[in-house]
Amino acid sequence: MTLESSKTLGGVGSILLLIGVLPYIGQFTFGILAIVGVILILVALNGLANIYKERGIFNNSLYGFIAGIIGAVIAVIVAIAVVLSNLTSFLQKIYPTWDGKLSDISSISGMTPSTSNLQFSDVSSLLVGILAVFVILWVFIIIWAIFARMSLKTLATKSGVGLFSTASLLLIIGAALTIVIIGLLIMWVAVLLMVIAFFQLKPMTEQPSATYMPPPTQPTPV
Repeated sequence: MTLESSKTLGGVGSILLLIGVLPYIGQFTFGILAIVGVILILVALNGLANIYKERGIFNNSLYGFIAGIIGAVIAVIVAIAVVLSNLTSFLQKIYPTWDGKLSDISSISGMTPSTSNLQFSDVSSLLVGILAVFVILWVFIIIWAIFARMSLKTLATKSGVGLFSTASLLLIIGAALTIVIIGLLIMWVAVLLMVIAFFQLKPMTEQPSATYMPPPTQPTPV
């Protein structure tokens, strides 16, 4: 893979990720654009790792990607095991005549809700489950950002494009602040900088070969 192809894949992948995470577009594309964008970025980083002979550029990004997948899987498992179980008991408190079967959840539409049996512990247990899911996602987002920073910092050093390092720093800051909306905005700006950085990549300059200079000739004695 050439530098130009890696540069193009990285830039296009970053643009797809940039667009794919937008609320309205992501809703209609089901996140497919963002996923394709991440894959293209990984392919580009693998090519750049080979070009610059530094496998850390790709390996760290891959570790971060795997950490993100693991975090998402764990969060889903916790959501199913904790949140849904608490949600069932919570709904049973509001709809005492409901049998508690999720397969028959549509039947509650014709029931009259009652909050007389509802206690704070019923609400708090559900909130704790939801909070646990968000904490898991937050921790793994930070882990992903750490690996991404290592990858992009190395790429910045090898390529001489400092925007990669700036983008990686914003990823870390944004990941730490994902508990508030501004964190997501900072991460979006970081991806925008990645788009610019990829298209700023230039071929490595070759060192000029030394020109042979013959030794000075001695004057011929008369």
